[in-house]
Amino acid sequence: MLRALFLGLVAALAAVAGFVLWYLATPVRVASLPVEFEIAPGTAFRGAVRRLEEAGVAVGAWRFELLARALGRAHQIKAGSYELSSAPTPTELLDKLTRGDVMLAEVTFIEGWTFRQIRAALDAHPDVRHDSQALSDAEILSRLKAAETHPEGLFFPDTYVFSKGTSDLRILARAYRAMQRHLAREWAARDPATPYRTPYEALVMASIVEKETGRADERERIAGVLVNRLRAGMLLQADPTVIYGLGERFDGNLKKIHLQTDGPYNTYTRPGLPPTPIAAPGLAALRAALQPAKTDAFYYVARGDGSSEFSRSLEEHNRAVRKYQRNAGR
Repeated sequence: MLRALFLGLVAALAAVAGFVLWYLATPVRVASLPVEFEIAPGTAFRGAVRRLEEAGVAVGAWRFELLARALGRAHQIKAGSYELSSAPTPTELLDKLTRGDVMLAEVTFIEGWTFRQIRAALDAHPDVRHDSQALSDAEILSRLKAAETHPEGLFFPDTYVFSKGTSDLRILARAYRAMQRHLAREWAARDPATPYRTPYEALVMASIVEKETGRADERERIAGVLVNRLRAGMLLQADPTVIYGLGERFDGNLKKIHLQTDGPYNTYTRPGLPPTPIAAPGLAALRAALQPAKTDAFYYVARGDGSSEFSRSLEEHNRAVRKYQRNAGR
C-alpha cells in the first residue's frame, strides 16, 4: 500500500515537473505578430497580465503569475510600450517585462527653434503622451518647477530618445535640465571680460547669436561684435529680436516701420539685451556668447551668401551696406 502510494506520488511529481518544464520551454501563443501592448504606470501584475491577454498574448494567467511569484519578480514589472516580433517563452517574456525592454522613439529639437515650435513637435509626435496640450506655458514651467517665468530658450536643442508613451512633460524636463547643465558649465568657463551679470543674460545673448548666423566659423565673431556694442552702450540692432517681438504678425518681410516701432524686443529702439531669449541656442552659440572673439568690429552686414562683412566704423559699415544691398537687388 505504501509502495503504491509512494509510486503514485513520484508519478504525480514527475508529471508536475514535466508540465512545468513544458510550460517554461514552450513559446506563448500570440494571435498575430508583431504585437504591441502598453503597460500603464502603476499597473499591478495581474493588470499587466490582463493587458497581455487583451493584446492576444496567451500567457496562461495563473501559470504566469505563479512563475513570477516563484522567482520573486511579480512586483518588478516595468511600465511602457512593448513589442513582440516573435513568440517568447514565459521566462523570456517575464525577463522582457521586468527588464523594461520597451519600444523606443525619438524627438529632435532644432537649434534656433522657439518654444512654440518645440511644443508643436511634441504635440505632433505619435509616440508621446500629450500631457501638456491643455497647459499654458506658465503652467508647464510650474510643473517643471522652473525658476524662470518665460519658457523661451530654456530647453536644450538635441535628439531625445524615450520609451513610447512617455509624457511630453518628462521630455521637456530632460531638455530643461540639459540646458541648465550646459549653461552652468559654459558660465563657469566664461571669459571674465564678458559683460553679463547672470547666466540668464548670457543665455539671452546666445539665442541672438544662434539666430544671427548659421555659419559655425562666424559665431564667435558675431558674439564679439554684439559684446562690443553692449559694452559701449550702443543699440544691438539685431533683426531677429525684432522679428521675435512681432510674433505671428511677422510675414517674412521685415520693414522699416517694424524697426522704428518700439517694443521690449526691439533692439533698434531699446538699449541692452531683450528681456528673454528669442530661441533655443545650441552648445556652439552658448560657447560663443561666453567666449566671444576679440575683435575691433562694431558692425556686420549679411553678404547674401550666408557670410557677413564686419566693419570697425559706421562709415565702413554704410559702405558695406550699400555694396551688399545693391548686389542683393540685382
